[in-house]
Amino acid sequence: MGKQSRRAFLRNSLLGVAALPLGVGILSRQSYAQELPRLDPNDEQAQALNYVEDAEQASDHPSYEEGEVCANCMFFERRSQSCQLFPQNSVEPDGWCQSWVTRD
Repeated sequence: MGKQSRRAFLRNSLLGVAALPLGVGILSRQSYAQELPRLDPNDEQAQALNYVEDAEQASDHPSYEEGEVCANCMFFERRSQSCQLFPQNSVEPDGWCQSWVTRD
């Protein structure tokens, strides 16, 4: 009985150690998204690209089409909620800018 307990302990320990990188990866992704400051729509670059935090606010922009939001743009990084066009900031997933391109 002592050997079975030792085997179970070793097996469970190895499984726990094997799963550790997965847990660390998930936690680091969440903390990375929280580390990026949200893009201010009044930022000079944001204004140059007509960025808005709510895509419906862009409905009068000639480039905007219904259904276009940051979350379905090819430049949007889901893991960090950032945009390749604004790498130092996170963006609102329901936002929009005139550089929106469909995600393939």
